[in-house]
Amino acid sequence: MDERGPEAPGGEALRSAAENLFQELQEHFQALTAALNLRMEEMGSRIEDLQKNVNDLMLQAGIENTVTEQTT
Repeated sequence: MDERGPEAPGGEALRSAAENLFQELQEHFQALTAALNLRMEEMGSRIEDLQKNVNDLMLQAGIENTVTEQTT
């Protein structure tokens, strides 16, 4: 017999249900984390593209020196 004492009626079923619920929550959390990471990577790529486009436009406008000075 273990040190916790006698098992309550239905205790094993309750424990099993709780473990299943925890497993489902963990799987949903992992899926959500993966989706968020993918979205953040996409957002980072879009921001980099936007920065490149802004730099190109500023270069065309002839104000590339101020951009270089501000970034250094």
